[in-house]
Amino acid sequence: MSQVIGEACRRLPSIGQTEKTARIERLIASQAWTDAALALIDLELPLWQIRRIAYDEGEWYCALSRERELPDWLDRSIEARHPDLALAILGAFADAQRISAPASRTSVPSVSRDANPLYEPVCCDNFG
Repeated sequence: MSQVIGEACRRLPSIGQTEKTARIERLIASQAWTDAALALIDLELPLWQIRRIAYDEGEWYCALSRERELPDWLDRSIEARHPDLALAILGAFADAQRISAPASRTSVPSVSRDANPLYEPVCCDNFG
């Protein structure tokens, strides 16, 4: 749990969230892993919600979604599975955290290096 928090959580050490971070620390100290994972989602990913938690054939399935009210076939949810419920929730949390992370962009646009070998630049200026 501490490894996930150390690598994936940006808001947990913030000063403004003292009540929520204290709650997560209490849950971790009491080894309430499932509740701690749910509290991490609440703190770190406020736009994401649990869409579904299900148990089937020895594995827990957890789905997180930004648009929980949409039908399943329209929603782009993040799904993870694991035999342990807390780890299934943490897996979905890590995937949602990765997707939600802002892409690092430079001020200069980059050019794709996968150019077609038949591609040849053409000058289209009118010099006439």
